[in-house]
Amino acid sequence: MKSLFITALDIGTNSIKAIGAEKDLKTGEIKILAVSQVPCLGVRGGEVVRPEQVALAITEVIGQISQATNRKINEVITAVGGSHIFSMASQGLVSVSRADQHISQEDVQRVLKAAQVVSLPGKNKEVIDVFTQEFLIDGEGGVKNPIGLLGNRLEVKVLLACLFSPVLENLEKALVQADLKPIDVVVGPIASSKAALNYEQKELGVMLLEIGAGATSVAVFEKGDLQDFAVFPVGSANITNDIAIGFRTEIQTAEKLKLDLAVLPGIAVNKVKSLLKNKAKQKADLLEPIANQKPELPETGIPFSQKFLDNIVEARVDEIFSEAQKAMKKYLTNQSLAAGVVLTGGGAKLPGLAEYGRQKFKLPCRLAPSPLSMIPGLNQPPEAINCHEPQWATCLGLLASGFEASDEDVFEAETAYSGGIKGKLKKVMKSFLP
Repeated sequence: MKSLFITALDIGTNSIKAIGAEKDLKTGEIKILAVSQVPCLGVRGGEVVRPEQVALAITEVIGQISQATNRKINEVITAVGGSHIFSMASQGLVSVSRADQHISQEDVQRVLKAAQVVSLPGKNKEVIDVFTQEFLIDGEGGVKNPIGLLGNRLEVKVLLACLFSPVLENLEKALVQADLKPIDVVVGPIASSKAALNYEQKELGVMLLEIGAGATSVAVFEKGDLQDFAVFPVGSANITNDIAIGFRTEIQTAEKLKLDLAVLPGIAVNKVKSLLKNKAKQKADLLEPIANQKPELPETGIPFSQKFLDNIVEARVDEIFSEAQKAMKKYLTNQSLAAGVVLTGGGAKLPGLAEYGRQKFKLPCRLAPSPLSMIPGLNQPPEAINCHEPQWATCLGLLASGFEASDEDVFEAETAYSGGIKGKLKKVMKSFLP
């Protein structure tokens, strides 16, 4: 039986996650063989800042996958994140080269290269990926696949994913020191979209908001294509830190307060009562009531105030949502996102977040389903795999990207339009050569 084994590696701010999975090339069935997660302190805001420290964590997590699958792992598919990643719209124009005016794959490759010839703001910036939005033939737009069509002039509109070069270099250093080669490097929000959004949502128009520990990314899809994305350095860890400072308590206790006791305003009254009722036991465990006094935090003796806690959480959530609104103002203003807002990432587990988002964005807002349910061909019950939480969306999205690119038809299409996985590999691997 012919099969393909892929290891997906998600290097996050608080932890590094890896999944090893196998695809039966005959039936298309995917089976997850191993899942691993280890803490890491060498990443800040989604960007690798201490390659040596990150390399140690990568070695540990890959070692666990290797041991569980009894395979030697030399290659991974990974994501690059952080607020230094930015998007830029661009266009390219070429004349059709063939005498019979039939557009060839060579013409498509030439026009995509022309679209990448841009002046990037500042120094040490580079283009890491290209996302095709539409082709135009003699001024007529809306063309997805121009190969074989007749025309004199071929244009393309693309969205370029760009980044600060040292961000990629630090990622590469960490992988090299862990004795790994990347078969592909995917932009973080694009990877998570593959495990959080379905085809219908992307077609109707949707905004994906992924709240990670150290960074939040937002991406908009319309008519099936990526329209824009942004990353900013505020995440769920900032909420936890604010609570720890406000209550002068440990980070672990602050995290429990955030997830178990915080209630965002604006939730329907019956939902608030239900939330508070369900949290009664957690509150009893976290707080020590003292006779005739307010409950106090056990480590500090500081009186616990529900309103104070809720205000801290609301302030940071409002900041995150405001940044998303600012970045995607164009799409939120014209009310074109019929599928609304989808929340994912570890920060999406905050109780009441979807209801709060619905009021903030004035759009339908929901939590993404289990990322396991979004992987085509996965033939395993979700309860048998320990990666069904939203923080696994990027890692599972990377896995889906790798298996998608392995399909011959998809691979040929991606090669025609964006260089494909092999084209990106050649680009990424340049920095590994002496």
